Amino acid sequence: MIKTDILIIGAGPTGLFAVFEAGLLKLKCHLIDALPQPGGQCSEIYPKKPIYDIPGFPEVLAGDLVDNLMEQIKPFEPGFTLGERAETIDKQDDGSFIVTTSKGTKHHAPVVVIAGGLGSFEPRKPPIPSIKNYEDKGVAYIIRDPEVYRDKKVVIAGGGDSALDWSIFLADVAAEVSLVHRRKDFRGALDSVEKVEELSKIGKINLITDAEVVDLKGEDELESVVIRHKDKAREEEIKDTHHFIPLFGLSPKLGPIGDWGLEIEKNAIKVDNSYDYQTNIPGIYAIGDVNTYKGKLKLILCGFHEAAIMCQSAYQRINPDKKYVMKYTTVSGVSGFDGSKKEAKREVVKSIN
Repeated sequence: MIKTDILIIGAGPTGLFAVFEAGLLKLKCHLIDALPQPGGQCSEIYPKKPIYDIPGFPEVLAGDLVDNLMEQIKPFEPGFTLGERAETIDKQDDGSFIVTTSKGTKHHAPVVVIAGGLGSFEPRKPPIPSIKNYEDKGVAYIIRDPEVYRDKKVVIAGGGDSALDWSIFLADVAAEVSLVHRRKDFRGALDSVEKVEELSKIGKINLITDAEVVDLKGEDELESVVIRHKDKAREEEIKDTHHFIPLFGLSPKLGPIGDWGLEIEKNAIKVDNSYDYQTNIPGIYAIGDVNTYKGKLKLILCGFHEAAIMCQSAYQRINPDKKYVMKYTTVSGVSGFDGSKKEAKREVVKSIN
């Protein structure tokens, strides 16, 4: 059985930063995530997308943010159980918890923190009868490695930010990019819409609106897509297509956590934000996009704030007889569990006799 001070369910940015804040308090963390690598959505869904609202970073790629967080928490030696989903939780007589994963791995901790983002995700698939035949054979719902599409013919469907952003990105990677949207108006960022229109005018993106993909063809792998225009009187086939990527968003689900007796509101875990982001079950906290409270903003930077506040409360729960006096890292530095030490150089003051 894996034992730790704080068990964090979800290894996205908020969960990773919680490791740092807990480390400052000399608390060890272990993280569980159903994905095979840390980083959550930032690693799995949009590692190459820039983020603009992280303090101190005018622009940072989602994947680079994860890499930086992993480097930041390295001195605190967190443990990871990856590729396994948290399934059940059992409260012990002493108030601690045992969490068991989908593969039977047991974890024991006095504090459990749910930082699972929006939960587990399932792609919203278009109603194309033949689409299942081509999954992993030319059809993908998430772009993980853009280099897969190098010099290939790609058709993207969708009208949101993901469809727009990836069409722009792949315009310089793929041999040909077609963007299909069922309306003329897009629901993504205006500058992205304008960029797609500009690339369309110079022939770098084949922009097809008022239309949708209705069929896929190919023997062993995808070979072409059939597009029906809005008037339904005309169909066209884009032949020699290597990849079809429908980007209609992801449907979030809490999964087994939703059966743990937590107070749920609109598919999110309700917490007490006036104090410490604790749930209705003492000892279980929820931070980041997975929680909800009055005035909630689903931003990474808000998750970072919630992680810091939560750790202070967790420390008092784990050490009820100790009083922690917060010290700024500019004063105390950062001491890792691995023996490393970061601190500001001390000024030497000499007295004159």
